[in-house]
Amino acid sequence: QVELVESGGGLVQSGGSLRLSCTASGSVFSTDVMGWYRQAPGKERELLGTITDDGRAGYEDSVKGRFTISRDNARNTVYLQMNSLKPEDTARYYCNIARWNAIFWGQGTQVTVSS
Repeated sequence: QVELVESGGGLVQSGGSLRLSCTASGSVFSTDVMGWYRQAPGKERELLGTITDDGRAGYEDSVKGRFTISRDNARNTVYLQMNSLKPEDTARYYCNIARWNAIFWGQGTQVTVSS
């Protein structure tokens, strides 16, 4: 079993920055691909990007150029650096680990961007 705990959310003004963290514990494999998602009220959960065990990250167009995903394998932690935030980035942000036989989610952290 894997537990994921996100942190770092909060209230920020438009144009500001936040860095979210997601720390994994339990049966964590260094080869796990980790992902960041978000879900706004009334909308479906949206993939933002993923990062492989060797640090290769890919992003959805909605956040490409503004968000950066990184990871520290020694700390079992993945980060989401968010810059130039917009009110439409307001959502609950989640990290996950997706394996062939299981998907694990954290409880999420709320990000609110004021205009």
